[in-house]
Amino acid sequence: MQPFTKKVIEVIQSIPEGKVMTYGQIADAAGSPRGARQVVRILHTMSRAHNLPWHRVVNIRGEIALQDEEGRWSQAASLESEGVEVGLKGTVDLERYRHVPEPEQF
Repeated sequence: MQPFTKKVIEVIQSIPEGKVMTYGQIADAAGSPRGARQVVRILHTMSRAHNLPWHRVVNIRGEIALQDEEGRWSQAASLESEGVEVGLKGTVDLERYRHVPEPEQF
């Protein structure tokens, strides 16, 4: 496993219940500020194998980025079960729910 992939997995696993992070935030915390698309691929291919809380990851605008309706509903339901309010258009208030890890954490 590549070092960046390992760090991305660690960052995603560290997102606490009731909080979210953006793809770009995760990439930055893992050491590659421009690696948001890689984070998407890692989530897509490794969520099950590493039991990642994929539902706690949103795009830069706080939106659920999944395109299929069932996936969007599932992510919104998972977030709401943790106390995160999801707007009608699938948006999360990042000012309220964004997790900001300590700089030295990773």
